[in-house]
Amino acid sequence: MNAITPFRVDIPQALLDELDDRLARTRWPDELPDAGWSYGVNKDYLAALVEYWRSGYDWRRHEARLNRFPQFTTEIDGQNVHFLHVRSPEAEAVPLVMTHGWPSTVYDFQEVIGPLTDPRAHGGDPADAFHVVAPSVPGFAFSGPTRQAGWGIKRTARAWAELMRRLDYPQYGAHGGDFGSLVSPEVGRVDPEHVLGVHVHALVNASTPSTPEILAALTEAEQAQARLNQQWWQGHSGYATQMSTRPQTLAYALNDSPVGQLAWNLEWFVDWDPSRTDQAPVDRDAILTDVAILWLTETAGSAARIYLESGHEAWGSRPEPSPVPTGVANFIGDRAIRGLAEQTNKITHWSRHSTGGHFAPLQAPDDLVADIRTFFKGLRTER
Repeated sequence: MNAITPFRVDIPQALLDELDDRLARTRWPDELPDAGWSYGVNKDYLAALVEYWRSGYDWRRHEARLNRFPQFTTEIDGQNVHFLHVRSPEAEAVPLVMTHGWPSTVYDFQEVIGPLTDPRAHGGDPADAFHVVAPSVPGFAFSGPTRQAGWGIKRTARAWAELMRRLDYPQYGAHGGDFGSLVSPEVGRVDPEHVLGVHVHALVNASTPSTPEILAALTEAEQAQARLNQQWWQGHSGYATQMSTRPQTLAYALNDSPVGQLAWNLEWFVDWDPSRTDQAPVDRDAILTDVAILWLTETAGSAARIYLESGHEAWGSRPEPSPVPTGVANFIGDRAIRGLAEQTNKITHWSRHSTGGHFAPLQAPDDLVADIRTFFKGLRTER
């Protein structure tokens, strides 16, 4: 029942050939002249990216990058769970469970796993080492589609606590961004006696108050920021509204058109405007690898369900205050408000970075690693 099985990514060539054929037969929509990004993903940008997907992108290279890391699967609460498990060579390393968001996969952690697990080999202090456990969120990628309703934030957090128990880690930290920034604090709530600390970035549920009473509890400056955040979200939340209400309707298109899935995922990956100069763009190979993983595992529709499954947990109610020390890293484009975060988290670390963007592991990996190290440095002495 608690069996842990080694896993290796090995996509059949026939699936790659079929993907190439679908890309070649894309039926493109029209676009208004000079529309740019004002109506959604720009056609010229998308067409160039699709051409690169067909002629320049090498899936096998990125498949090999994934397979550099030990991978496993296990069943938890009736769900297959795939995870990377990279142990540090340092005996005193702190176990760290890392949770990705949407539309990401564990591939996003490629550049941070090495420095986190083996800082000595990357010019760092070996005292800052971590054992990294990076699961694929149920419904995503190699965890396969969810088979039952209810795989939201809380159920995922309970699964992570069970996973760390199975790996014999009696004390550990949690980290995540985007939906991972919701799951990771919940891990601290469901397993506080074992969670040393929680570190997040892109804290998505601390940007807009859910009630006038919560808004009134903020400072004037924070209230002004909350109103700006709300205005911004109203103009950019169409994709989230669809997935949090009718994800199955969307799933048919995502599962049938790789270009449609790519366009849908670009809503986040380019932050709606790839011409922005105040943040690092996400590498196109990283974008295509995340998209390809969801396409090849046929989990884009299942991954979309997390918005419906987690809707009330994430935004419709306030979680119980967490007793676990929590650190928040804010990169360019993040809109977390400290006063909101403090209402439900024990904030002991709050940083702002003039780099990166929403996908910090891809856009600012060095700064993210440094922030994680800084946050946990003070907690290690309490182990």
